Amino acid sequence: MERFLNIHIEKLPEGVYLATSDELQGLVAQGRTVAETLEIARDVARKLLEAQSEDKEADYLQPIAEQFNYPLVIGQ
Repeated sequence: MERFLNIHIEKLPEGVYLATSDELQGLVAQGRTVAETLEIARDVARKLLEAQSEDKEADYLQPIAEQFNYPLVIGQ
């Protein structure tokens, strides 16, 4: 089942991007591009959720609805 997780991405002075989440404790990912950072964040989130599911079910993450809004970032 797919779940919805809000993450925060910021560009650091070093030129890399950092992703964190208030909803999933321990999620920290860093990449050279936004796309790379999102890919790493997705992998880290999966591993964290797998580790948590051994102790309890991660029911605090919302399931993805049939319809939802997604911010599409387009570079020029």
